[in-house]
Amino acid sequence: MSVEDYLAMLRRRVWWIIVPVLVAPLLALGVTFLLPNRYTSRTLVLIEQQKVPEKYVNAMGNEDLGERLATMQEQILSRTRLQPIIERFGLYKEDVNKMPMEELVERMRRSIAVAAVKADFQNARGGQGLPGFYISFTVDNPRLAQQVCAEITSMFMSENLKAREQSAQGTTEFLAKQLEDAKRKLDDLDSKLAVFKGKNLGRLPGQEGSNMGILMSLNTQLDATTQALNRAQQDRTYAETLLSQQMAAWEATGDAAGGPVTLQQQLAAAQANLNLLETHYTTDHPDVIKARQTVDELKKKLDATDDAPKTDAKPKKSNRLEPQNVAQLRTTLHALDQEIAGRKQQQLRLQKQISEYQAKVSSAPMIEEEAKSLMRDYQTALGFYNELLAKKTQSEMTGDMERRQQGENFRVMDPANLPEKPSFPDRVMFTSGGAIAGLGLGLGLAFLMELRDKSLRSEQDIEFYLELPTLAQVPTVGQNIPVNGDRRHWWQRKKKKETEAEVAAAAAKSDVQVEHGVEA
Repeated sequence: MSVEDYLAMLRRRVWWIIVPVLVAPLLALGVTFLLPNRYTSRTLVLIEQQKVPEKYVNAMGNEDLGERLATMQEQILSRTRLQPIIERFGLYKEDVNKMPMEELVERMRRSIAVAAVKADFQNARGGQGLPGFYISFTVDNPRLAQQVCAEITSMFMSENLKAREQSAQGTTEFLAKQLEDAKRKLDDLDSKLAVFKGKNLGRLPGQEGSNMGILMSLNTQLDATTQALNRAQQDRTYAETLLSQQMAAWEATGDAAGGPVTLQQQLAAAQANLNLLETHYTTDHPDVIKARQTVDELKKKLDATDDAPKTDAKPKKSNRLEPQNVAQLRTTLHALDQEIAGRKQQQLRLQKQISEYQAKVSSAPMIEEEAKSLMRDYQTALGFYNELLAKKTQSEMTGDMERRQQGENFRVMDPANLPEKPSFPDRVMFTSGGAIAGLGLGLGLAFLMELRDKSLRSEQDIEFYLELPTLAQVPTVGQNIPVNGDRRHWWQRKKKKETEAEVAAAAAKSDVQVEHGVEA
C-alpha cells in the first residue's frame, strides 16, 4: 500500500479515530475526580564534605556514597523501623484492622521514595559527585505526609552519624586487636634475637673487623710473651751459672762470716742481680727497688768494715752461712722461675684466646646467614607493627573527627514541606494519557474496520482480489463537484461510488469471460 492508500484509509475512518480521541480524555478526567487524593511531602538533604583536609585526617572508608545510601535506605525501610512510625502517627487507620501489618509496612515502603541528586563533578576521592538526595513520602493527609517525611529524614540523619561512628569504632577495635597480635609476635622475635646475640656474642655480623683486630693483637702479645719467656729462661741459665761460681768460690775460701772479701763478692753479685732486673723491669718495680737497697746496704757494710780495727779473730766453721750474694742469686732464680711460670701461663691463655677468635672468624659466615634470617623476620614484623600503629592512630583521629561531626555529614537543605495540592491523581497527566489512549484506540478501530471492509475501490484492488485485468473505468459523473439539489450525505455518495466501482469490475469480468469463451 502506498501513502495515498493510507491517507485514503484515514479519510474514510477519520471519525472512528476522532471520537475516541475526544471521549477518552474526558473519561480519564472524570476518573480523576473519583480517585482519592494523595499528598507528597519532600525533603532535600545535602551531603557536606569533610571539613578537615584529608592531608591531615583521611576520610573514613572508600565506600561509594550511593551504595552507602542504598544500604541505609534498606535499614531504615525495614519492618522494625517502619512499624513504630505507623503506630505512632496512626497511618492507614481504615486498614489497620483489615490488613496484616506486613502489608501496611509494604504499602508505606512503596510510599517512600529516595532519589539521588545527580551532579557532574568529581568528589575528593575521585568518584562521581553526589551532592544530595530527596526523601519523599506520600499519604492521603498532607499534615501526616509532612510529619512522616520529617521523621524519616531524621532517621537518615541519625543513621548516617551512627553508621559512621560505628564504622570508625569497629575499625579502631579491629586494628587494636591486630596491633596486639603484631606486638606479641614482635616481642617473640625480639626475645629470639636477644638469645641469638647472647649466644653468638663476638660472632655477629659487623664484628668481623674487631675480631680480626683482636686476633692480630693477640698474636702480637703471644709473640712478645714468647720472647719474654725465652729471655727469662736465658737469664735463669745465666743466674744458675753465676750461682754455681759463687758457691764454688765460697766453699773454696771457707769464709762464711762475711769478711771484706766476701762483702765485695756479695756486692758484685748484688750489683749483677740489679743490672739483670733493670733489663727486664722499670726502676719502680719492687724487685728492682729491693735489689738496689741490697746493693746500698752492702756498700755501707763494706765501708764500715774498712773503717773498723783489724782483728785476727776468725769465725768458727760452725757459724758459716751462705753469703748474701749467693742468697741473692737464689732469690733471683726463684723470681725467674716465677716469671717463667707466669709467662707460660700467659702464653697458654693467649693461645686459647687466639683459638677462640679464630673459631669466631671461621664461623662468621654461617652466623651471618642465621642472623640475616632473624633480622629479616624482625624487620618485617616491626614494619607491620609500625604500619598497624599508624593506621590505628589514623582511625582514632577519624573516629574523633566523626564524633565532632567534622567529617562527611548530612544537612537538611529543605525541610519537609506541607503539600498544598495533591500529587495524585495528576489530572493533566490523566487527561494527556486519556488522549493518547483514545488515539491508540481510534487507530486500532480504524485498522479493524479496514480489515473487515471487502470493498473494491481502485484498479489495484480489482487486480489483487479478482486477479483480472481492468479494461476500462467509468468515472463518476459530477464526482467531487456537488450539483444543485444533490444534498445527499457523504455516506450516500460513498455508497454510490462503491456501487459504480462494483459495476465496473463486474463489467470487466464479463468481458474477460466473453473473450475467454470465444477463444475456447
